[in-house]
Amino acid sequence: MKLEFTDETAKELIDSGEMVVVDFGADWCGPCKMVGPMVEKLAEKYADKVKIGKINIDDYDVLAGTYGVRNIPTILFFKDGEVIDKQVGATQETKLEEKIENLINT
Repeated sequence: MKLEFTDETAKELIDSGEMVVVDFGADWCGPCKMVGPMVEKLAEKYADKVKIGKINIDDYDVLAGTYGVRNIPTILFFKDGEVIDKQVGATQETKLEEKIENLINT
């Protein structure tokens, strides 16, 4: 199940060094609505390996500002507290899964 992050909860996970995927989006964003179900499916599939969650930038914008998120959807992939990959805009589920696999295997 996909986690709903706040700026604080996401920052804690990132700072802990865990593998984290953060989906920045908003309720009014059409492409975000397309990506959302894919992210939820991958969150379930990789629940034991990666923390995957969503931040609504209308409610929580500090982390988006910290990492320079200017377009949504933007998905950032973190490992050891650092951004190691990102996806800006809508994409295919297979591409997201490939990025998660790379996160796990690097």
